[in-house]
Amino acid sequence: MQLDEQMKCWNHAAVKVLDIRRIVMEAGAQLSSYTLPANGFIYTIRGSAVLQLDGQTYKAERFYMLHGAKGSSLDIQTNEDFEYILLYYRAFLAFPSYRKKWLLAQPEVAPFSLQYGFAPSSPLGLLRYLDELEGAWIQSGSLDLLHTKSLFYQFIHEMMVQLAEQEIKTELADPVKQTLRYIQNHYREQVTLDFLAEQFNYSSRHLSMQFKRQTGHSPIDYLIQTRIAKARNLLLRSDATLSEIAAEVGYSDVYYFSRIFKKHVGISPIQYQRKMREEAKTEDRPLVISESSIGRRWKSGYIDYENHYQYIDGGSTPMKRRKTSSSMIMVALLSITMLLAACSSGTATTPAAGEGTGASSNNSSTAVSSDTGSQTNKDNETRTVSTVKGDVVVPANPKRVVVLYLQGDVVALGIKPIATSEVFNGAAYKSELEGVNSLGTWFEPNPEAVIDLDPDLIIVPSEETYTLLKDIAPTVYIPYEKMTTEERLQSIASIFGKEQEAETLINNLNSKVEESKQTLADAGILDKTVSIVEGGLKGMVVVESKQYGRGSQALYEYLGMKAPEVVQKKIDVVSEAGGSNLSMEVLPEYIGDYVFRSVYEGADNLTDDPIWSSIPAVKEGRLIEIDFDFFYYSDIYSINKQLDFVVEKLLAAPRAQ
Repeated sequence: MQLDEQMKCWNHAAVKVLDIRRIVMEAGAQLSSYTLPANGFIYTIRGSAVLQLDGQTYKAERFYMLHGAKGSSLDIQTNEDFEYILLYYRAFLAFPSYRKKWLLAQPEVAPFSLQYGFAPSSPLGLLRYLDELEGAWIQSGSLDLLHTKSLFYQFIHEMMVQLAEQEIKTELADPVKQTLRYIQNHYREQVTLDFLAEQFNYSSRHLSMQFKRQTGHSPIDYLIQTRIAKARNLLLRSDATLSEIAAEVGYSDVYYFSRIFKKHVGISPIQYQRKMREEAKTEDRPLVISESSIGRRWKSGYIDYENHYQYIDGGSTPMKRRKTSSSMIMVALLSITMLLAACSSGTATTPAAGEGTGASSNNSSTAVSSDTGSQTNKDNETRTVSTVKGDVVVPANPKRVVVLYLQGDVVALGIKPIATSEVFNGAAYKSELEGVNSLGTWFEPNPEAVIDLDPDLIIVPSEETYTLLKDIAPTVYIPYEKMTTEERLQSIASIFGKEQEAETLINNLNSKVEESKQTLADAGILDKTVSIVEGGLKGMVVVESKQYGRGSQALYEYLGMKAPEVVQKKIDVVSEAGGSNLSMEVLPEYIGDYVFRSVYEGADNLTDDPIWSSIPAVKEGRLIEIDFDFFYYSDIYSINKQLDFVVEKLLAAPRAQ
């Protein structure tokens, strides 16, 4: 990133100082593989040391400035007493218009995740601001914290001036290298894609895409392969029990570990151990394993864009690694064919199928709309749908529908698509899609497979998938993350001319909600507090928004139940998916009269944890486990089923006093 671009980012940034501290290390002391919990500045005050940040070496003498990104690995080796100031901060692009412009221009770049080191030309100026920052931070009053933020901006300004004067080169931390290193060092721990993305200040989608682009695998695939490789080594080189090996490589459930191992290796761990040892005896050679943990592609499908790594049975269309060149050639050939067909039929004035025009020659009011609307053209048996991409002409009665991610709403409207993105096994509507082709993960469908299916309508949930598939058939982009469940259903219904059916579904849902609330009120439950958690022994996420999923919509939005006050304060103000990752020690403060725990195959067994077991809701039997797959989706079909489950389980649980 150029320095002027960085300055523009700071001009549009909202910041929060997270911590500032002064640290002294004695001569000969070391700091090894410390992961920066946030973006941070390290400013040396006295002494010298060798610093390594993500493997890049810096010789830090007195008054040396180093900036590292969140998730970077820091090593310090001292030869003499070494004192430095460590300043952690969080920054994000505050203005939506600029943030959108930035993401469209360079979505793979986290604007404040730069790495650089330099000796300031005016070191005492920077030290003065840091000293004042430290003083204001220690006071920690509201006015002092405001002063801290003001001083931080002045500190940034002074540093930018000195960076510009010296023409210091800044470089982006490589999130793929960071992820590889983190997995190698922490494969024993609970690691999820969302956690990795949070660690390195990237979105889950972009981290996954970048990782796959460079390695050919997703981060979770790499994690699993790393664990399996370590397990194979232990099976051959030690006499450890299967339980001990499973725990060593990050699996608390030995049965689940055995299933994963067999899925990847083809035989069970014990069979593998016996077979390899017999082969070693036959060949009269020592047991030596030297293989990359990412040496070959595994057979199974996996969820690599979600909070957990779970296995799902594939559909009838296997997921292939897409070759961009062949995909684009096929799409281009199809586009040419469609264009020639349009010209030969004499319909040159009709927009090409799937093409967003943004305006209409017949009506100047058809500008881009945030909602989809439709108007039927009976003569041509088509319908013009107004979308965020402009007007799209779709068949009035589509027969071969492809839908990504939004399949629950489509199923609720009584439509069975010919293909969808992968669906979790526990999804409420899984059985409704029996025999339907699977196109892989929703954010990276296989375009060749879509072309082979010859669809007459495609429904997608993102800009990226719209761009990838729009030339194959009429394609409607639904910005689902900006819509309520009802708005999303109505938008999809308008594509098919099923507005009345959507209205009926919404009215039925509202009636169910009112009946459920009355039932819970009569039972003395509706006014009790409810918490939703997900995680294990090493940390637990507490859901703090209605949009998080895991039952948050059913409980907090539709039933209107409240969380404990410390959680409810955040739910009342958070408009996007949000949650806090807490240690087990502080978790009891966040648990209400009833607790719903999202679980998945391989989740930690908390039965023997003394803190978890002492929580009143757990101890008194008001713990309700919910299946991750079942509660992941937020379409109207799933919400209906989730409400039934929630009400049934609350009524069956012991009453809270």
